[in-house]
Amino acid sequence: MSSIPEDLKYTKESEWIRMDDEFNATCGITDHAQEMLTDIVFVELPEDGIEVRQGEQVGVVESVKAVSNIYTPVSGLISAVNKSLEDSPELMNADPYGDGWLFKIEVKNPGELDSLLSDKQYRDHVESGG
Repeated sequence: MSSIPEDLKYTKESEWIRMDDEFNATCGITDHAQEMLTDIVFVELPEDGIEVRQGEQVGVVESVKAVSNIYTPVSGLISAVNKSLEDSPELMNADPYGDGWLFKIEVKNPGELDSLLSDKQYRDHVESGG
């Protein structure tokens, strides 16, 4: 079974978000998502400094097997992107919750976190074929 850390929130599309402090968060794709994609060969990251809305497509991950859209778990301002993924997209396979993070966001409405899945809800979603 894929790793599903308890301290994160999840989307049904398999993105995760970790609150770094009250209004700043780090986002990426889950261990389950990288397992489904297999060998990731390319990532298109959002622009640093753009304003995004919850659920908006902000990038693309390409693997030898599939192309998958990346959606933002919450609304806010993209405050940083993981530039090391441009040369080493395989970091998403090796360490999806660490070095393989995608972007950081200044969270506009922390209440949106309530609409995301807990680790248990995400596990149930994955196990049910979601």
